[in-house]
Amino acid sequence: MSKSLFRHVYGKAGGLLELGKKEAPQKFPVLEGHPAGRRHAEEATETFETIEKKRGATVKEFQIYRWNPDRPLHKPYLQSYFLDLTTCGPMVLDALQKIKAEDDSTLSYRRSCREGICGSCAMNIDGTNTVACLKPVDADTSKPTTITPLPHMFVIKDLVVDLTNFYQQYKSIEPWLKTRHLPEDGREHRQTPAERKRLDGLYECILCACCSSSCPAYWWNPEEYLGPAALLQAYRWICDSRDEFADKRLRALTEDQKRLYRCRTIKNCTKNCPKSLDPAGAIHKMKTRHLLSVPVEKAERR
Repeated sequence: MSKSLFRHVYGKAGGLLELGKKEAPQKFPVLEGHPAGRRHAEEATETFETIEKKRGATVKEFQIYRWNPDRPLHKPYLQSYFLDLTTCGPMVLDALQKIKAEDDSTLSYRRSCREGICGSCAMNIDGTNTVACLKPVDADTSKPTTITPLPHMFVIKDLVVDLTNFYQQYKSIEPWLKTRHLPEDGREHRQTPAERKRLDGLYECILCACCSSSCPAYWWNPEEYLGPAALLQAYRWICDSRDEFADKRLRALTEDQKRLYRCRTIKNCTKNCPKSLDPAGAIHKMKTRHLLSVPVEKAERR
């Protein structure tokens, strides 16, 4: 009896030790390989847990940039709104939706998908360019959350900026597949898995303009320098194995030094991308490809 009891207790202890050796279950396995998405999900979870612990002291101030073109003589200002975070969703866009629906219907901003796909709700939140639908509300109620339009953009109203020049620059890089020949089977241009993998980190761009509006080179020359977003999209087509005009695309970008070579590799674009893309890296690869394709004497004259 005593031996069987001893074996039973020993087995239980061994099982507990084995459990202790196992790693804790990974949070958000569906977001594996997407560091920005995992970070946003973890921040949102932490925000919710903090709010649950601080019930009764969850009223937070939001300072939002306001300007009305119908009142041009009135200077822009920050207007304060106060929300109980326990009655609001976890993201900044949820807070804006609640303010517009319940407090001030005149507040203007863009939004559409709420999933970080369309790029419509791009704005500057607490000094960082991001999309409001992916930015968790800071649960620290001792300081306000400040929301302003994307910097160095013409403001149409409140948080809505004029993206006309931005989209014209995107159009100028001809963002579509260009080929000289029809596909062999008459149906589609095929790629190997390795060729398709080269597009990872490029095709995910949602054209939110967070990168371009954070770039000092773009601030100084928005009419001449294409900016990180358009150049990232240009490289997406240059390195596409199905496109047969890669060299012409690159020549078009380098005919005028200001379109590509205005980039000073400050990397604000990479730091501010809400999708964890690397526009600065794409621009550097285009520069390298161009410089390796021209004679040294010609490159030195540039």
